[in-house]
Amino acid sequence: MERKRRAPVAAVTITLAVAVAAAAAVTGCTSSDNTPKWRVEVIATRPHDPGAFTEGLEADGSVLYESTGLAGHSFVRATDLTTGAELARADLPAPLFGEGITRAGDLLWQLTYKDGIALARDPATLTEIRRTGYDGEGWGLCTRGGRLVMSNGSASLTFRDPLTFAVTGTVALTSHQDAKLNELDCAPDGSVYANLWPTDTILRVNPETGEVLAAIDAAGLLPKKDRTPDTDVLNGIAALPGTDHFLLTGKKWPTSYEVRFVPD
Repeated sequence: MERKRRAPVAAVTITLAVAVAAAAAVTGCTSSDNTPKWRVEVIATRPHDPGAFTEGLEADGSVLYESTGLAGHSFVRATDLTTGAELARADLPAPLFGEGITRAGDLLWQLTYKDGIALARDPATLTEIRRTGYDGEGWGLCTRGGRLVMSNGSASLTFRDPLTFAVTGTVALTSHQDAKLNELDCAPDGSVYANLWPTDTILRVNPETGEVLAAIDAAGLLPKKDRTPDTDVLNGIAALPGTDHFLLTGKKWPTSYEVRFVPD
């Protein structure tokens, strides 16, 4: 007698449909999604602090800024982009949870998660200069065209004044309406690249219109053999100055990847 019965065809079909719908909900994609598909091409690797819960990453000249999260463990640091040598570091007092970061002129702005506080820092020393409040959550942050671009875990981007942090506008994605935009990078090509939480997908967005120009698949970037129970999601995009390359990493990843984004 057969001990294992096959599930009815109808049940299998329903289960598959639910799985597909769940995946679409996470990425904000549907079966009719016509967004161009891209992939990552790895150029080189470099070590990354496996204890860093990366929430923000940005390259500015020869300096790499990184902001990390978790209350009581959050910090921001500046390192030499070439050697990795630490140039400056500042810890956030509990209960602040660090999030996205960006250089805007003479200020380095750092978000917090649910604390409603943005910290303005000296870019060289990382000393806190002042704080300002904002409504809602803080996720990703970058600078483009004289304004800050901010995400809050929704499918919209908020524009802010780089001096006062006041809201100056918003734009919603024209597709991927269920997307949860996380860490951001304002790249030289005029696009905003956004980690799509909690996936291995990066969206290339036109910040003027909200159009999603490409969905970039970074699945498998960190091999399974390099993962531990503490390893978390892909998060961290930094355009490398003078190149078409980007630096990618994740929360508590042991490696950063220098990559190029190419059409699939």
